[in-house]
Amino acid sequence: MPRNLTKSNAHWQKAVTRLPLGVASNFRFWGEGRTIYVKEGRGARITDLDGNRYVDYRLGYGPAILGYAHPEVDAAAREGMEVGGVFALSTERELRVAERIAKMVPAAELVRFSNSGTEAVMAGLRLARAYTGRDDYLILEGSYHGLFDAAMWYTPMEKWSQQGEPEVHPYSQGVPLGVRGYAHFVQANDANRLEDTFKRTAGKVACLLIEPIMGNCLGIAAEPEFLRAARELCDRYGVLLLIDEVKTGFRVARGGVQSLYGVRPDLTTFAKAVANGYPISVLAGREDIMRKLGKGVAHGGTYTAHSVSLAAAEKCLQILDETDALERVADYGSRLMKGMAQVLGARGIAHSFVGHPSMFGLYFDAKPPRNYRDWKGSDYAFYDAMAQVLHDEGVLCEPDSREPWFISAAHDDSCLADTLRGFEVAVDATLRSRAAEKVRA
Repeated sequence: MPRNLTKSNAHWQKAVTRLPLGVASNFRFWGEGRTIYVKEGRGARITDLDGNRYVDYRLGYGPAILGYAHPEVDAAAREGMEVGGVFALSTERELRVAERIAKMVPAAELVRFSNSGTEAVMAGLRLARAYTGRDDYLILEGSYHGLFDAAMWYTPMEKWSQQGEPEVHPYSQGVPLGVRGYAHFVQANDANRLEDTFKRTAGKVACLLIEPIMGNCLGIAAEPEFLRAARELCDRYGVLLLIDEVKTGFRVARGGVQSLYGVRPDLTTFAKAVANGYPISVLAGREDIMRKLGKGVAHGGTYTAHSVSLAAAEKCLQILDETDALERVADYGSRLMKGMAQVLGARGIAHSFVGHPSMFGLYFDAKPPRNYRDWKGSDYAFYDAMAQVLHDEGVLCEPDSREPWFISAAHDDSCLADTLRGFEVAVDATLRSRAAEKVRA
């Protein structure tokens, strides 16, 4: 049944008079008549202005690792308020949080804080360029590293005919085309092409910027041998390995995705799950590289290491490090995938899953994708249509098949039951809709 979105739609009509698209971020606009506004979030569920409740698998693109309004983290944040905010000076808690991160992530020999994933990756790229004296960088097709000019290049696969090489385009107007010359794109899990690119760009590349699990591309994961090859090639060619864990960090494992692969980066970034949704991010890495900050490389920010965010991060990381929260997240994700597979299998629908149980992608093809180009061969139109019905059934996933499903420690058995019920309804409704379209054709 379609939801009643009367209040959200009325608010959108007012909001669009003062806010472009009626929202604070392009990605929150889902179209006139479908854009929702949140009233509150608790645990793994959110409620919109109309009182519709959803089991949420977006989690703000991953930050709410423990669930919304987590009592311990929020209590810590309130204690952080008592410190006084920002001073353009440092506080003791910065060191405590940095020490916790270094304990969990061996590659984090030194730590600097920022406010967003974009800021952390910007700083990491700047630092890599300064350390190596080179300007170019390698990036995987389909990866996402934030909204700044150097990272805002993509291949529009929906327009690709699966013949020849797809073109690379700026992700937005206003990105200088000259910036494109610094970026070199390679496909995930193609070590031979990666090596060819290293040879072709020898002496020019500062870093390989990589998400071992691509957080905006189905959760496609690097194969272990590919990541090991990337590490070896970086060493051979004097290139820094910058592992972007803005989405995977403190989510897929206590030590991040790098601990699952046993690959140590030179630099690494974290953000989403660090403080359960409070704005903070991290750039960390080798001491000799990080020591260049303040010695030739600029880094800072008025709101960096805000007392509230730091306090929330200290508590959130303690919980993730010292409790079974991440095991519960992974267990729920595994059970959810199993339940979804049973629904799809009973209807003979080809499918596969990629990523990690804590952030997985559902892919409508029997063979899981190894790179971004494989997405073009899947039945992504089925996913996109199904997602619309899921929303009406109270299950909130991103309405784009390229986005993973994120799991929190607050997802429980009631969430699972509601999700699988809604998933079955959505799959059947999409099948009926397709059958009707064939009849009309």
